[in-house]
Amino acid sequence: MAEKIGSPEKGHNAWGQAFAAVALFAALGGALWASDVTSGNGSSGTPAASCSDEKEPGKRTGRVTGKQLCEALLRPDLAELLGTPTETAKTAFGNDGSVGLSGGKDIPMPSAEVEFDTYTVTVSATYDDLPVAGSHELLGSATERTVLGRPAVLYSDRTIKINFRLDGGDAESGTGVPLRSVVVAQDEKDSGGSYDVTLWRADGMVPDDAVLLRVAEKVLPTVPGWAAGS
Repeated sequence: MAEKIGSPEKGHNAWGQAFAAVALFAALGGALWASDVTSGNGSSGTPAASCSDEKEPGKRTGRVTGKQLCEALLRPDLAELLGTPTETAKTAFGNDGSVGLSGGKDIPMPSAEVEFDTYTVTVSATYDDLPVAGSHELLGSATERTVLGRPAVLYSDRTIKINFRLDGGDAESGTGVPLRSVVVAQDEKDSGGSYDVTLWRADGMVPDDAVLLRVAEKVLPTVPGWAAGS
């Protein structure tokens, strides 16, 4: 999916760019995971993760912040929802970033990520004013469905793996592990904007859709602003 960002046939289609940007965010999450493992920052000896250490809280914009997404995602039963109840979250963080499209437009995309030994989970909110219905045509092997009473799309991609050289040489990138994502409309009328929940496994196996949907159905209703779309 990430390669569609630079494909000429999608370059002037704002809808295509926006959903490709969501897919790219999920893939880049895997790049961050890969760099952490390479550098040893993901060791099992680290203390339990917390969202309280975010150094750059988001500005008051009326949108959900990365820290709020992190707090919604890092719930006490998250490991149980993932089917790995004995694991403890190793890292957790939120980010108030955005994605730039051609033409100079920026799409706000706050996000959060929580990493366990088996799974890494991300959740993001995309404020692009575009509907979710029909986006399956832009996301390759994707299927439409309804999640929590709202239009949604399930799709597959792969993370982007980045290896950093300790000698200061150029980093090397390549294809990482498979991921599964679900994009859910921000309101029942699908009037624009979406939430994305993504899973990938450290062992490279394809995540189970039942696990993905179980996490999404528990986490998304706790995101600030979710109820306003009902």
